[in-house]
Amino acid sequence: MTAPATLAPRRQVALVDVAVAAGLAFLLARPALGTVAAAVPLLAAGYLAMAATALAAPAREAAGAAPPLGWAAPLGIGLAAVAMAGVVAGPAPDPRVGAAAAGLALLAAVAEETLFRRLLYARLARYGAAVAVLGSAALFALVHLPAYGTAALPVDLGAGLLLSWQRFASGRWTVPAVTHAVANLLAVT
Repeated sequence: MTAPATLAPRRQVALVDVAVAAGLAFLLARPALGTVAAAVPLLAAGYLAMAATALAAPAREAAGAAPPLGWAAPLGIGLAAVAMAGVVAGPAPDPRVGAAAAGLALLAAVAEETLFRRLLYARLARYGAAVAVLGSAALFALVHLPAYGTAALPVDLGAGLLLSWQRFASGRWTVPAVTHAVANLLAVT
């Protein structure tokens, strides 16, 4: 089997496009899974598949300047913003699910960041940092509409902008993944 790094450039682009499309389709379908008896295992499997696909696909960006802030300052700013927000948009957690909700929240955060800040951001970065930040943030907010509705759109867009800025400022998708994971944990605990 050929590793993604050795695939022809055209096949690499196709793999990225498929990974992004499949991830977006899964995220848009999430609300429908809430009516299924096995929702938690299905969501977990979907997030795992999305993360695995997004990590397997090559995320190449155009060569540019080094990240302006390193990783520590963007992480600190993101965590401070989450702490100051105090309330994270979304439905009230069900206390009966406890550890499963926390595990699913962590998995969702990492899976979404592999998709939005690793793959999609890298794909948009060829058009400039502003397009990558704004585009990945806007799509992040829009894909959350079916799950949380229009009332949460400003919060989701704000979160997307913060996470995308962290990706720009740190040069790493893992920095916004940590911030997203903390925000999700606060939402379910």
